This record gives sequence, C-alpha cells and structure tokens, in this order.
Amino acid sequence: MTAGLALLGCADDPGEGETLAATDSGTSGDEDPTDSDTETGGETGGEELETAVVTHRFGEYTLAPYEEALPCVQWTLDNEDAIYAQAVTLSNLGYFHHSNWFVVPDNLFAGEDGYFDCADRNFTEIGGASVGTVVFAQSTQSFVEEQRTGAGAVIKIPPGYKVIGSAHMLNVGPAEITTDLFMSLELIHPRDVEIVLSPFRLTYYDLDIPANARSRFTGVCDNFAADYEAVAGVPFNMKLHYTLPHYHYLGDFFDLTLSGGALDGMSAHSLDGFNGEANGKTFDPPLDLSGIDGLRFTCGFDNWRDVNVGWGIGDQEMCVMLGLAESDILMDITVNGGTVAVGESDGVLEYEGSCDFFGIPKSIEQTLPTQAEREGPFRVPESGDEGVPPVPECVDHDDSVAPEMAPTLDNVAAVVFEASCTFSSCHGTAGQAAGLNLQAPNLLGELLDHEVVGNPGMALVEPGEPGGSWLYQVMARCEPMTGDGYGASHMPRNAPVLLSDEAVALVREWIAGGAMP
Repeated sequence: MTAGLALLGCADDPGEGETLAATDSGTSGDEDPTDSDTETGGETGGEELETAVVTHRFGEYTLAPYEEALPCVQWTLDNEDAIYAQAVTLSNLGYFHHSNWFVVPDNLFAGEDGYFDCADRNFTEIGGASVGTVVFAQSTQSFVEEQRTGAGAVIKIPPGYKVIGSAHMLNVGPAEITTDLFMSLELIHPRDVEIVLSPFRLTYYDLDIPANARSRFTGVCDNFAADYEAVAGVPFNMKLHYTLPHYHYLGDFFDLTLSGGALDGMSAHSLDGFNGEANGKTFDPPLDLSGIDGLRFTCGFDNWRDVNVGWGIGDQEMCVMLGLAESDILMDITVNGGTVAVGESDGVLEYEGSCDFFGIPKSIEQTLPTQAEREGPFRVPESGDEGVPPVPECVDHDDSVAPEMAPTLDNVAAVVFEASCTFSSCHGTAGQAAGLNLQAPNLLGELLDHEVVGNPGMALVEPGEPGGSWLYQVMARCEPMTGDGYGASHMPRNAPVLLSDEAVALVREWIAGGAMP
C-alpha cells in the first residue's frame, strides 16, 4: 500500500507566497530547540501544557569519495505507553539529500539500532507506511528542520513502536567525508491531545522534463472530495495541518491550489526556487477544506541540461508533497501516466496529468488517548542520549589543523565547493546566491573579482591573507563579523556547524599561498 507515503531538490529568498494564515515550520541552524526532560509551557484550553523533548543521536556515517548511498536507520523507543509528538526536529551535518521517517512495531524489520542496509531487513517505505505511520519527511538537503503542528494536533506513536528512516545520501567530492544525524521528538501529555493526524501524499511520477527548457507539470485532481467520500464513507471533512513539497536541484517552483467552494482558486502553499532550507508549512489554525471539489499540485523545473530528465534519484527529478491532515483515511494521490502538453506561458512549457486516488481507513492504532491515558501520569521514554542537544553546537575552526591534501584551487573546488557550496545549488550554475557561481568556467576570476554582498569593502579572496578574505571568514567562524561590527551567517548556509577543520584548512592554506590558479 502506498498511502504513506514514500516521500520525499539555493535561492536567497524562497518566496513563500503567504496566501493563508500559515507559518513556515522549518528552523535554521541558528535556532536551538531546547533538549529537556519534562517542562510546562504554552496553553491549551486555558491550562498549561506539559511537554518533554526526547533526543536521539544516530551516530556517524562515512561516505567514500563520490559515493551515493541509500541506508536505512533505526531508533528503538522502548515506549511501553503510547506517546504523542507535537513536533519532530531532524538535524544533520550535511550530505543528506533527503530522508523519510516512519514508526513501525518493534517486532518488524528486526535488528540493531543504527544504520543498516534496507534490503537486509526487507524494509521499504511502502511497507513501513502500511504497518505504521509517517512521522517525518526531510526537505531536500536541509541541515535543520522542525516539523511542528498546531496545539493538540499530534502524530501518535503506539506502544512498542520504533522509528525507521530511509535516507538518500551523496558525497559529490573526491575526499571521504563523515556526517552525523540527530532526531528529537517533542511530546505532550495525552490529556492535551485533540487530534491524531493522518499522512497523505501527492506524487507526479510521469515526469519527462524537456532539455534546455523551463517547464511545469500539474497533477489535476478534480474529483478529490468525491474520491475521498467513496473510500471514507462519510462526507468530505478534511482539515489541512501541514504540507511539505519536494523536488531536486532542477526544481524551481511548487504550488498547491484548491478548487471549488469558498476556497476556489486559493493557493495553499507556493514555493519559488530551490534552496537547502526547511520548506514545510504549518496551518494554524488548520485549513478546513470542506466545500472544495478538487485540487491541483504543480512542480516547475529549469532543465539546463542537454537531456530530458525523468523520475528518480541521482541526476533525475521528483515532484512530491507530504501532507498531515485531520482525515478518516490515508491517501496516496498519483499521476502515473497520460501527461499531455497544454501550452506555454512566458516561455515555460506546461503539462498536465490526471490524478489516480488510492485510500484506506486509518489504522486501529491511530486513535485518540483513552480516558485512562488522559488521567494518568506523563510517561516519557528514555532515549539513551540524555543531554545531547537537538541541534549540534557550532565551534569555530581550529586554525592549527592542516589540510589533508595539497592546497590547490582544483582541490578546493572539488573537496569544498562542489561537495558543499554547489551541492544544494546555492552557488552553482542553477543557483547563484549573492551572485556567486562556484561552477564558473573561470573560477579564479569569479573568486577574485566577486563583489561581496554580506560585507561590502572586504574582498571575497585576498591572495595571501585569509584573515582579509570574506570567503575564509564565513567558513571559519560560527558568527563572522562584518567591518561594521555586525554578525553574519556562516557557510554552508543553514548548517548548524562549520565544515570539517580539514576542509576549511584547505581553503585557508590556498589563500595563504597566494590563491594561485
């Protein structure tokens, strides 16, 4: 069953298109959710909320040069009682293209916690969703992301369930790298639970993205409400709490538009550009979809390559949206074929395909807390990683560390720029944040002649002087200071920590040696 949803590619300004009362739920690397035992805070129904944050560190994972990996990873919660997650935070140290997370019974896909080969335990995302539920999905290449829903709306993790994620990881450089991964669950007392959310998914599989062109593909789901009623056996009564789009580095647009009723023509979630940030959106209050007939979801692509691109991983593309909703059923809405060209607008080729609808009733485990749970104590499982922060703390570069390879421009480009700065299309051909293209044919000229935006008056690269080079400062300091005394963001953008000392040392020594070609 595909209902949950095997999910889930840097613009300076993603342009959210705020057409509804909604908030971006992603956190940046500068924000620091607090790891704690049990505390009170916030209110619901006039009473203080009792909350707890449980954090788990999955451990280091090493990628060989140019390695692409698809590992699974497990965290056994050892929860004797049901727990209710108001928010989920995922943080990593880079090289996670994306990851999708489920909770399943402890006795399934048996094995030790940590990373494992998915095939060794016969784990698939479809299998995980069909026996449990979706707990989280990561935005493409985000370092830190919080998925938070409105007060009292939760993801339920039944007793004796564990967390399993499937990850897609990439090292596009010639040096071995090591990364790490952390997950935090913010739990609330059962008495404060009002809604147990259900996941659903929208997917446009039938992609044939034309070469050397901009294009958009729209899934037309005009019978969405009627299809829902046919499966649920009740009038359409869905409320939207959270949405998260997903595409890869060629993607430059997403939109979810509603049709019919009072919300006809309303864009519920719109996103422009590709960025390495968290792109989930929380609807608080939830968006009541009663009265709509259908919906349309669109992904746009700027395919600058000389070949058509289809659905897939690696250098292929995706068009997916995860949703969390008040719903009586789980849904998987897909475009599997029949795509037709419908025209062109402002140089963008437009395609459409009709949606196929699949739904099943919610699991009997996904019920509201019992009265005994509501009246009982707040039982919080131990993670085994008490004291570990949800987001790793940043530490300045240790300038006593030497690089592990010769400090040449070629090595800097391959080990640092390609693997970290253009990986998320922030400073590549497809995306040039602050006007900087680190894939430029004349890379040395781009570095020496570039006008610094974040700290005017300082050179991006001052040959022989790392301390006078803004490139080195933003890579070596957690909070680099401008000439006016203001703190700026370090690079990579949105990362909780800096690159490895060895990688930064490579840049430092290349500049110190005269920034030679």
